[in-house]
Amino acid sequence: MSFSISGKTAIVTGGANGIGLAIGRHFVDKGANVMFADIDEKQLIKQVGENEDGSNKRYFAGDLREKLTLANLLSATIDAFDQVDILVNASRQMLVSDPLNPDDDAVEQLLSQNLMTSLRTSQLVAKRMIKQSEEREGGPAGTIVNLSSIAARRTHPDLLAFSVSSAALDQMTRSLAVALAPHRIRVNAVAFGSVMSASLQGTLRENRDFRSDIEDHTPLGRIASATELAEAVQYLACDSSGFMTGQIMTVDGGRTLLDPVAAPAH
Repeated sequence: MSFSISGKTAIVTGGANGIGLAIGRHFVDKGANVMFADIDEKQLIKQVGENEDGSNKRYFAGDLREKLTLANLLSATIDAFDQVDILVNASRQMLVSDPLNPDDDAVEQLLSQNLMTSLRTSQLVAKRMIKQSEEREGGPAGTIVNLSSIAARRTHPDLLAFSVSSAALDQMTRSLAVALAPHRIRVNAVAFGSVMSASLQGTLRENRDFRSDIEDHTPLGRIASATELAEAVQYLACDSSGFMTGQIMTVDGGRTLLDPVAAPAH
């Protein structure tokens, strides 16, 4: 079975660092055209390189919480690659929050960053996909993959804001899947556990016991590689998953099979 995305064009948000960067690089290696989008222009240039005509990788720098920036991102993608077939909403943030502090605005921050940015990007890109589909005869119009977290289903008070925003993203995935199905656009999400990203590597260096804690709460006994997550995203983005929509694919080494209370989500 082929999971090919060769020749397709993808926008990957959060593409300057960590998991978003890993997904974007993986897509490039698999022959896709990729627009790496992030607010960190210096890091984008460092990781992606300067934009060059004829290259299958480009970058776009801007604050994706701004509607005008999103419109410019889509325009830049169309100018570079003529179309957009895949959107990966990988721009996400995690904050530790105090669930009993009424002055803690972490929930509001993460709903804006993790939910609303993904929603607005999806709405804008979906309009373009619908326009493209009107010019094609049958076949898929596009696919959207959201990056969620098993924190949506686990109980860890210090991660209240992240858990709430992840749960909201899951429901957004289901709602958009139904709304966009008549237009042949599929919407799915990957809810993942611990992945060896740059940020997690930094955390593990500061707290060596944290690795053992994660591994002890993961039936497979290890932390996933970024490539393993990217391959799951690739599957949802390719035509081989053509009858899947509105699904939250769990990639967590079995973590959610265990007691969800108090065990760290990441």
